[in-house]
Amino acid sequence: MRISEKRSFWRVAQPYFTVFDGPLALIMFLLLSVGIVTLYSAGIDFPGRVEDQLRNILVAFVVMWVAAVIPPQTLMRFAVPVYTVGIALLVAVAAFGMVKKGARRWLNVGMVIQPSEVMKIAMPLMLAWFFQKREGMIRWHEYLVAAILLLIPVGLIAKQPDLGTALLVLAAGFYVIFLAGLSWKMLLGLVITVGASLPVVWSRLHDYQRERVMMLIDPTSDPLGKGFHIIQSTIAVGSGGIHGKGWLKGTQAHLEFIPERTTDFIFAVFSEEFGLIGNLVLMFLYLLLIGRGLYIAANAPSFFARLLAGAITLIFFTYAFVNMGMVSGILPVVGVPLPFMSYGGTALVTLGLGAGILMSIQRHRKLVQT
Repeated sequence: MRISEKRSFWRVAQPYFTVFDGPLALIMFLLLSVGIVTLYSAGIDFPGRVEDQLRNILVAFVVMWVAAVIPPQTLMRFAVPVYTVGIALLVAVAAFGMVKKGARRWLNVGMVIQPSEVMKIAMPLMLAWFFQKREGMIRWHEYLVAAILLLIPVGLIAKQPDLGTALLVLAAGFYVIFLAGLSWKMLLGLVITVGASLPVVWSRLHDYQRERVMMLIDPTSDPLGKGFHIIQSTIAVGSGGIHGKGWLKGTQAHLEFIPERTTDFIFAVFSEEFGLIGNLVLMFLYLLLIGRGLYIAANAPSFFARLLAGAITLIFFTYAFVNMGMVSGILPVVGVPLPFMSYGGTALVTLGLGAGILMSIQRHRKLVQT
């Protein structure tokens, strides 16, 4: 009797667990585990960070589960409403948003939210819907309309100013446009146009944004000021050597030389304590994550799902590449977290939502095949 009760319970519970894609869930679990271990060391002087991050992981898990349950066709119906609400919230931020540290990025709607985070998923969702409706008859003016849909939120986010998020949203939208079949001739023309407009873009950057670029070129020109972040993070990365100094033994982190060591610069802490070998293992995990996402995209059951899965996977790549490049001193500091490792709830929930969408696409492909 007990055995039958156990079996009946499993039969009831099984559908709730089988929504997850096994390989993707395993890779995420390993990255989150590495992140918690590193955060414990990085946040040893910040009591409660690990506990807070565990709660963030739980919230992200719930969001991922909900997204994994929703069929791609239902997601497609949400594309226009979510994009519209996202634009409305960005306009509201520009009009009467909260100002912190000189930036107007937040909105108080009973709780403080950052609407730009919504666009990281809403943008590829909207453009994937747009191209799905025009599958098989995409012409040059469709790409122009898609570019306008993309540049509206990017412009609103850049004005806040929030260059890091604006670049991530821009990348998310561009990936969909490229995967939809953007020709190499049009891509070359776009590159030339962007290159020609760089002087104008440079003139419109805020002073602190121009300083970040200049510090990338020569951080030693202001070693105790604007160049401090890059110099200290590169010292930490290099001082780890081959094997690293060992867990909890990173001097740059524990002597407080590494800025934002639990968030944007957590990779510097990891590199110092686990060295080159640890970095190779970490990058291998990210390659597995990206490879699994691309596999899901390649086998997606519809054009919409293929574009959305491909864009989300490349967003994961962009997060990891930009963060590691920023910490290593080969890219400007733009405030991009390391996926599934950096402390913070908003970014983790966004990543969990993206992973849930990938799982939904993979799950419903199997259902279609059966």
